[in-house]
Amino acid sequence: MRALVARAVGEPLRVEDVELPAPATGEVRVEIRAAGVCHSDLSMVNGTLAPPYPLVLGHEAAGIVAEVGAGVTRVVPGEHVVLNWAPPCRRCWYCGHGEPWLCERAGAPAVPRGRTAGGEPLHVTLGLGALAEQVVVPQDAVIGVPAELPMEAAALLGCAVLTGVGAVRRTAGVATGESVAVIGLGGVGLSVVSAARAAGAAPVLAVDVSPAKAELARAAGATDFLVADDSVNRAVRGHTDGRGVDHAFECVGRADTIRTAWRATRRGGQVTVVGMGAKDDIVGLSALEIFHSARTLRSSVYGSSDPDRDVPELARAVLDGTLDLAPLITDRTDLDGAAEAFARMARGEGARTVVVP
Repeated sequence: MRALVARAVGEPLRVEDVELPAPATGEVRVEIRAAGVCHSDLSMVNGTLAPPYPLVLGHEAAGIVAEVGAGVTRVVPGEHVVLNWAPPCRRCWYCGHGEPWLCERAGAPAVPRGRTAGGEPLHVTLGLGALAEQVVVPQDAVIGVPAELPMEAAALLGCAVLTGVGAVRRTAGVATGESVAVIGLGGVGLSVVSAARAAGAAPVLAVDVSPAKAELARAAGATDFLVADDSVNRAVRGHTDGRGVDHAFECVGRADTIRTAWRATRRGGQVTVVGMGAKDDIVGLSALEIFHSARTLRSSVYGSSDPDRDVPELARAVLDGTLDLAPLITDRTDLDGAAEAFARMARGEGARTVVVP
């Protein structure tokens, strides 16, 4: 089968023939019908993370179960599924205390699975490697969804939408009438915008370095768009009677944008970091500033969500029309165009590219 493979930092991404094992006990084979190109995948190839290579990219996807191994009870062949890159074990301390998104056994950056056509041991991103024609994964990594749910929408539920909507609803608990700023308008950031507007937040201020994102932001539900320059915090305060917003969501994963989110938030407000950054990108805040501002700074890992509960809930929202994912998808391509989709994302263009193998 064909898959998008990374071989080293800085090397071009290539579609290659690879071999996956047959499903073992408790595993399933899924034919991928749609996969999103996510910034976390870019982190696997630009040096932010250091996974083993060769590596099949991709972790946000949906497809149809093609084959099941012995002992599989969760799904049957022909069932439509969303992939879950961080299935909780349901046994560790965090799972037992109602925080499955922090499961200590979930979310390994890459795991060994299969071989290249040349016989090299192969790794797959976040246990999935979903920018491929097929995946073989544990049954706990698939979540059944209605067959009438469009595959493009289903794919986004597995990462961007679950992360962004969860950050608003479950991590921050945005309430009607609260003010929100969203910094960074990729697929996750636009999902935050949409969820904040659905929660009744006002104003919802969308912030990005690219003025081209203004139309996307408003389509997702932003009340205002602000260019991320040296005047952005003054502009935010101009929309909030000089105070700053109740909630700022940082969806980039950089120290400078985290500081921007911090400064855009009112005293006593909440800063939620949704973007995943580099370990050596240090955020500096003074002790006096922390005390005086009384702000809360925290991260949102996978939207503080339980995918087994929340993905079906989001699927129902898409089907009943209360969750519109159309503004998130700005490009579509096949596997051969996936490398260029990564290049567009690195340049900050568009929101989500959906790959249809």
